[in-house]
Amino acid sequence: MDARVLARVAALALVAPLALGFAPEASAAAVTTLYYSSSGAPDYLAQIDQGAANWNAAVTDVKLVKRNTSATIKFHEIHSGGSYTNTNGHGRGDIYLDTSQVAEGYDPTRIAAHELGHNLGLPDHYSGPCTELMSGHGPGTACKNANPDATEAAKVQSLWVNGFAAARTETRVSVR
Repeated sequence: MDARVLARVAALALVAPLALGFAPEASAAAVTTLYYSSSGAPDYLAQIDQGAANWNAAVTDVKLVKRNTSATIKFHEIHSGGSYTNTNGHGRGDIYLDTSQVAEGYDPTRIAAHELGHNLGLPDHYSGPCTELMSGHGPGTACKNANPDATEAAKVQSLWVNGFAAARTETRVSVR
């Protein structure tokens, strides 16, 4: 083959995948796995697991996996002061689930999922509607929604698309 034929074959090899919808650099994004422990909140194991499952169903770039040893996100039960998170906003933190809030009627699955949202990099939005998970206690005890909405899921996706490096763009020390 002469040089022109080789050049055409090479050009076709580059263009053909694009025509079929594939980009040469396209590859499956790596999933960042974050480990959480619920052993410090034994009264809410199922609710914490469901909150993590709700996030796992909503996003693909980061997954929450239960592990009692070497977890970077740890749940604790407390009995006053309100549920809150001490987190760096990118996969490390301590979540404090207040049993008195549950006794008042706040949904423990919503609380767990909301606090996990902080560890994934999201801020509070208390003035938001019940459909927004990060509206937290704002909508009151009647709100049982424990699922992030599409906007919240998209924000987490954008924060974790490149793993820990992207998630470090937003940090938070303590959220109540």
